[in-house]
Amino acid sequence: MPTRKLMPDVIKKQELSCLPATATVRDAALLMAERRIAAVLVTEGRTLKGIVTERDITVRVVSAGLDPQATPLSAVMTADPDTLEPSAAALAAMELMERHHYRHLPITVDGEVVGMVSIRDLFAVVRAHLEDEIRDREAFIFGSGYSAEATA
Repeated sequence: MPTRKLMPDVIKKQELSCLPATATVRDAALLMAERRIAAVLVTEGRTLKGIVTERDITVRVVSAGLDPQATPLSAVMTADPDTLEPSAAALAAMELMERHHYRHLPITVDGEVVGMVSIRDLFAVVRAHLEDEIRDREAFIFGSGYSAEATA
């Protein structure tokens, strides 16, 4: 796990979900619903300007009584969010996300967005790593032909 990089080890192929800062909160919510995602990147061209998440919509729009159809993303987005580069270790992303309670973290190169990693993506990496560790330890302890599936 410590040597896995965000790209290409965690994120391989990804369709970015981006909207301009002038788009409305409703536009973002519709895009999130259509793509079954929980965050949208706010961009100007390929340059990252901010991020809007389901949590932002709940806290900054719905609970504040704002009109999603009239509220631009620029009014509720997290501007200039923390980012990491594609070569950053998955562990660095996990630590940053845990420290700040993020569930999504944009990946950029010189300010241009190239991807986004979610806590779910990182969970999958951790799970795969733990499964590999268990298999390696079982092979060491019981011999290379042993597996839990074979005994079930």
